[in-house]
Amino acid sequence: MIARPHQHWLPRILVWHGSVLPKIYSRLLLNFLLSIVVIAILPWYTSLGIKLTVAPFSILGVAIAIFLGFRNNACYARYVEARLLWGQLMIASRSLLREVKNTLHDEPNIAEFTRLQIAFAHSLRLSLRRQPAKAVLANYLDDKQLAQVLAVQTPANRILLMMGEWLAVRRREGKLSDILFHSVNNRLNDMSGVLAGCERIANTPVPFAYSLILHRTVYLFCIMLPFALVVDLHYMTPFVSVLISYTFIALDTLAEELEEPFGMEDNDLPLDAICNAIEIELLQMNDETVIPAKLTADKHYQLT
Repeated sequence: MIARPHQHWLPRILVWHGSVLPKIYSRLLLNFLLSIVVIAILPWYTSLGIKLTVAPFSILGVAIAIFLGFRNNACYARYVEARLLWGQLMIASRSLLREVKNTLHDEPNIAEFTRLQIAFAHSLRLSLRRQPAKAVLANYLDDKQLAQVLAVQTPANRILLMMGEWLAVRRREGKLSDILFHSVNNRLNDMSGVLAGCERIANTPVPFAYSLILHRTVYLFCIMLPFALVVDLHYMTPFVSVLISYTFIALDTLAEELEEPFGMEDNDLPLDAICNAIEIELLQMNDETVIPAKLTADKHYQLT
């Protein structure tokens, strides 16, 4: 995610990092070169008796803009839902540890439960980003727990099971009443709901055919646009064509980024920073002294 402070409108126009320009500038350059070629072949092009006008492109452009708007809204809704789910995880993690500490204030092994919570957050992050989890989870789980977690399809769900078993042991020992166990178990259910919601977003992309038809239409529009502009604009064709193409291609590319909110691109959720914040909060609640530093944005204002 880009965490850029508020800027004056002029320097914001020239922003490079955080925009989609690094991804699409080569496509805009091709459009610019195509426009120059169209200008060069204009005499031959007009001799064919074929003349594209701006009128059909105006109608098609409005239609593309509407459908791009619908697609971007659908992709942004996925981003918003993902952000809300991770916010719910922060709430559930704090509430769970608070209830455990308040009800089991004499329990000497709360630090173990705290590390299971932290491991859950990191496991979910690594699973959503399809990154190896062994090295990270080894910091929070013992060898037996780590082997059990890595042996299953959904490591985060196994960690939830371990947290439930930790609470069940205290219940069987009489340290936790049935009513309190039910209350604390509801927090685990909240975390399970977050896990299922994130998996639903990660495993259910926007229908491919819907994205494909818009992708094809946008690029066909941008390829044919110089032929419609050249007769009236002549040497201004490359500049106008690139400006219009930038709008459509940028919206198409941005939708692709927002469709997968758990990735590592500039406009994805900062899962590393969220997990870091959860870890700091839980360790401080447990009055521990060794606490990791808070993650901040890099020199390009990117927060991963």
